[in-house]
Amino acid sequence: MNQALTTDTSGSDLLKIAVGGLVSGILTPLAPLLVDKLTGVPGMLRLGLVAVPFAVLVFVVVRRCSANPVWAALVAAVVTMIAFVCAVNAAVFIDGQAAGAAKAMRNILAGLAGGLVGTAVMALGIAFLPAGPRKAAAWWPMLMTGAVFGPLLAVDSALGLDQTSVLYPVWQAAIALRLALVLRPGA
Repeated sequence: MNQALTTDTSGSDLLKIAVGGLVSGILTPLAPLLVDKLTGVPGMLRLGLVAVPFAVLVFVVVRRCSANPVWAALVAAVVTMIAFVCAVNAAVFIDGQAAGAAKAMRNILAGLAGGLVGTAVMALGIAFLPAGPRKAAAWWPMLMTGAVFGPLLAVDSALGLDQTSVLYPVWQAAIALRLALVLRPGA
């Protein structure tokens, strides 16, 4: 029962995961419209709820691409929501620290920090799951991908995007693919 549902991360499986990342990335900037309707919910929890589309994708990836049980995939989804909150807070912090810099530079630095922090929290949390890789080297490609694609935040800002995004679809598709490759058996 603890075997991966699919032990193969073939090209078609990876394509499905990438499409899932694009879809979750399109839904993520729309999530605040729904989350803002929740009253009485603390701010950080509301921020974490914005990450539900990507957390669902992470649940599916962890369940399909590893030998983790269902409870571990649920934990990975919750870790993803926590990572989103950490990433946003890191980006806001860096943006505040670079207050004297040009807006584009602040967005690049904030995106870099947010992408790296979010990916690092995800990697750390998922690494401790029963079938998660324990070697740090297995997670480096995912960490570097998160950091490299994080600065797409500057593109979103330059284009004045609010309800749509370049960052989320690209970042979430790339991280979901990297996660699937990290979790594949024998990786």
